[in-house]
Amino acid sequence: MVVAVFSEYADPRLVALYDALCTHRRDTDFYLELAAELSASSVVDIGCGTGLLACDLAERGHAVIGVDPSPAMIGYARNRTGGDSVRWIEGDASLLGAEQADLVVMNGHVAQVIADDADWDRCLRAAHRALRPGGRIAFETRNPDAAGWTVSGTSQGERRRIASPGLGQVQVWHRVTDVLGDLERFETHYLVESTGEELISTGELRFRTREQLTRGLAETGFSVEQLFGGWDRQPVAAGSPELIFIAGRR
Repeated sequence: MVVAVFSEYADPRLVALYDALCTHRRDTDFYLELAAELSASSVVDIGCGTGLLACDLAERGHAVIGVDPSPAMIGYARNRTGGDSVRWIEGDASLLGAEQADLVVMNGHVAQVIADDADWDRCLRAAHRALRPGGRIAFETRNPDAAGWTVSGTSQGERRRIASPGLGQVQVWHRVTDVLGDLERFETHYLVESTGEELISTGELRFRTREQLTRGLAETGFSVEQLFGGWDRQPVAAGSPELIFIAGRR
């Protein structure tokens, strides 16, 4: 068996698996409904990944900018249905200008993937710059106060079996390798059943508190307008799985 270290954001074989691993659409549906509710003519999707949300937004008539630092992700997104209607930016949010957008979104727990606090601050400031006055930013993060949170919401070592057009049947599981305060480091393992090859991707997530996120938003010129504890817009409680922020640009 060959074991190698890759990133699911960089290796085209793993990028193709990304959507198959994220089969639920509750977050995507939430942001689609929010964009419609706000009558957002223009939307910026930071950390757009494979372009699922960005392309869905474009197909519903929104002008969309999709931003992601991964060339493999952007390449995959361009080829989606609706991909030719999106303006793609390969890089981080600092490449955004004064776009005068109505809405900036970050789904797929992008707020946690941006683990460095200085990078998170720069991302919020870039989002503020990209919005028109009164525009909104919306994103979610796993609630660190909820018991039982693990990487990607699955138990450590629990295996999922998914089909990939290029790799065939693949077993996927996670292993936490280190916990440093609110920072969790982990590995994602991909076992290709037909060849026995095991691909390993490393990553890290930052579990910021509600208070830290609220303070960071205020310091970069946002006011929290709504905060939900789940995709059904329920209030935040101690055991709420998510912290879903909607904040306005001052």
